[in-house]
Amino acid sequence: MKLVTKAKTYDLSKRSYIMGILNVTPDSFSDGGEWNTLEAAVAHAIEMVRDGADFIDIGGESTRPGHTQISDEEEIARIVPVIKAVKAAVAVPLSVDTYKSAVARAACEAGIDIINDIWGCKYDPEIAAVAAEFDVPIILMHNREAADYNFLIEDMIQDLSESMRIALAAGVPRHNIILDPGCGFAKTFEDNLNVIHHLRRFADLGYPLLLATSRKRFIGTVLGDAPFKERDEGTAATTALGIMNGAHIFRVHNVKANADVAKMMDAMLKKGDSPIG
Repeated sequence: MKLVTKAKTYDLSKRSYIMGILNVTPDSFSDGGEWNTLEAAVAHAIEMVRDGADFIDIGGESTRPGHTQISDEEEIARIVPVIKAVKAAVAVPLSVDTYKSAVARAACEAGIDIINDIWGCKYDPEIAAVAAEFDVPIILMHNREAADYNFLIEDMIQDLSESMRIALAAGVPRHNIILDPGCGFAKTFEDNLNVIHHLRRFADLGYPLLLATSRKRFIGTVLGDAPFKERDEGTAATTALGIMNGAHIFRVHNVKANADVAKMMDAMLKKGDSPIG
């Protein structure tokens, strides 16, 4: 299985890949306000690539529970200068974390390589047309208004199938679709653990699979209500199990810790790029 971006092509069978999170927001749940100047954002992007990031995901609006939605214009003003500056500073593909078609379009015009939509084309279906027009991969994350399921995994697969239908109908080619089961979104504590346990069901759909658990509440709960920045070891555990269960890309705050875990897991599982013969 391959993932093709305008910047690079990835053979997802060779090893696991790390996506570093770059929030240029004042209110993100874990690192709000840390990287929302241009100089700080670029420096952090360079640091994450040095630590092993294969992608950088740039977000201009917090999507934490209870977040305040901002206008398209404000989100665009936050992210476009960062996209241009980071693209000039690092060689890895950049994604934009947005669910709004106007923001996605501005990001693509600024040189973004991937769209990361937490609503899987359901909040603003026109975002799929933007992905098709610019021929960029789109991450379709599972989400819904409430954690109300009859059968969790089956319902999630049905929801993701609807997102895929929207994307394909808009002209997004199959090879440009990436799936994300949406840990932390419209899921209870038990739901999140079950999703990771049954991750293979999503991998078996035949698309690249991204896992985004980094520092989320369910990890903090397991670790005794640990604060955000004390959840990196728990996040790394989900990365390890995610690799075992078929995920390909891991969206994280602490790149080095998760890149090291991924490298060790790949070696033990004897993936293509591992040092073991």
